[in-house]
Amino acid sequence: MDDLVARFRAGEEAAVREVHQRYAGAVRTVARSQLSDPELISEVVQQTFIKAWRAASSFEPGREFAPWLYAIARRTTIDVIRREGRQAHTTVDEEQEAEPGTSESFEHVWERWEVRRAVDELPAGEREVVRLSNLEGFTHEEVAMRLGVPIGTVKSRSARAYRRLASSLRHLDLFANQTGVAHVEGGEAQ
Repeated sequence: MDDLVARFRAGEEAAVREVHQRYAGAVRTVARSQLSDPELISEVVQQTFIKAWRAASSFEPGREFAPWLYAIARRTTIDVIRREGRQAHTTVDEEQEAEPGTSESFEHVWERWEVRRAVDELPAGEREVVRLSNLEGFTHEEVAMRLGVPIGTVKSRSARAYRRLASSLRHLDLFANQTGVAHVEGGEAQ
């Protein structure tokens, strides 16, 4: 990742494309948390990457790249909302002031995206076990019956999946220690 960020900072075209490919979905999630118009969401994604590309040389080495990019996305979303004069859509900070606890914070949107990305990267068998047991609420026995595999297979896939998720989501714990964001346990952002 450090190599990609260094190449991105240098303005290398292939690195800019790779950063876009890697983070466009997460940036879209940030925009979608405040906007409902697909055209405006696409505009935020495009503007975010243009702004990041223009500011790339000022990105501090050693700093976490994803939170920096998502902060640009959040500010860009706010700019679009203001420009559009949409009174129905307020910023996360304004919603939290008006009705505490009713709005999802930027950090939670980012965490949710990261968890989804990590689950999507699991091998198919492990991903299906995680989906059925965590999202659908099935027991190991029920998962085994649905998938037509022995319960031991479900348990081993589950254990492997959670080891992979813990490794893949380790950066969330680091981010949580810096910002007070909740830790990830059992593959879910808490």
